[in-house]
Amino acid sequence: MGKFYMMAEVNNKEGTMKKLAAMMLILTAALCLYTAAVYGADNSAKENAAVEAAKTWLGVVDGGNYGQSWKDAAAYFKVNIPQANWEKMLKGVRGPLGKVISRKVKSKTYATSVPGGPDGEYVVIQFTTSFEKKKSAVETVTPTLEKDGKWRVSGYFVQ
Repeated sequence: MGKFYMMAEVNNKEGTMKKLAAMMLILTAALCLYTAAVYGADNSAKENAAVEAAKTWLGVVDGGNYGQSWKDAAAYFKVNIPQANWEKMLKGVRGPLGKVISRKVKSKTYATSVPGGPDGEYVVIQFTTSFEKKKSAVETVTPTLEKDGKWRVSGYFVQ
């Protein structure tokens, strides 16, 4: 664990994912409150660019192209989660939900620091999503601005 927004390696212990889910929810809420209070600057252009990158990446995930979603993710993400683990995790998490029916941006928050992650530029985005087999879900996607000037996803969580 200990790594920012990483979905931890899959293990067979019941309850580990529930604990991780609760921790991620708490960290996301704290981050949103903290950054909203501290960063009053207008970062809407960065937020909008990050949202577009997140939507593109989610489209890859929605299509079941889990390996490609790993390849398209941020370098920090790929260093911390092996591709095989990521694919296995997504199959277990997204597969049972079925196809996406709708997705709408719920919130977007710019930050230069996130719990457990290196300093940089991030946008924590929450989507209200409806799936075939889960009417109401919240997806949290966290793109980071990489050295090449592109926003890439460094974290994903669905609840």
